[in-house]
Amino acid sequence: MKRRTFAAALAVSALVPAMALAHGPTRQKVTVTTEVAAEPAEVWDYIGDFQDLTWHPAVVSQSGEGGNEIDATRVLHLSDQGADGPIISEVLYKYDDEKMTYSYRITDVDVEVLPVTNYSSHLTVKPLDGGGSMVEWRGAFYRGYPNNDPPEELNDEAAVAAVTGIYEAGMEALVEEFGAPGS
Repeated sequence: MKRRTFAAALAVSALVPAMALAHGPTRQKVTVTTEVAAEPAEVWDYIGDFQDLTWHPAVVSQSGEGGNEIDATRVLHLSDQGADGPIISEVLYKYDDEKMTYSYRITDVDVEVLPVTNYSSHLTVKPLDGGGSMVEWRGAFYRGYPNNDPPEELNDEAAVAAVTGIYEAGMEALVEEFGAPGS
């Protein structure tokens, strides 16, 4: 009996390293913040409408419905080719005007446009001590290729780089619009 238990334990322990390598992708997270000279209410007025992400330089146009109500939708057009160009479809799942924050999920995107799956994001404006605002954009997602051994353009690093680039471009646009504190 002891020999069987030992043999079974040995067989299971031999599989553990292989199981660790076969777990698939892990959830990635990105947080980007910036500080701007404008007061939070002014910044929120500019970026707080879920139906208007055209302040972001990558968004050429946008359509949507539902305003800032839960389950509102938007479609971001990333080129002037309309429905034939790259688009990202999103849905709002949390909105708090008083706390100046909203949360949304991507419902449809081609991984060639954005190499992620199961993406959710949060945009928040907070006051800075001494005036001005801090804007935080954070997201969580999986890489664009859900299986093991992803191609380079769909791996974790590509997903993190793409999301970071989007957030940083948006933050740079806000600093351009409102200026940096103390400038």
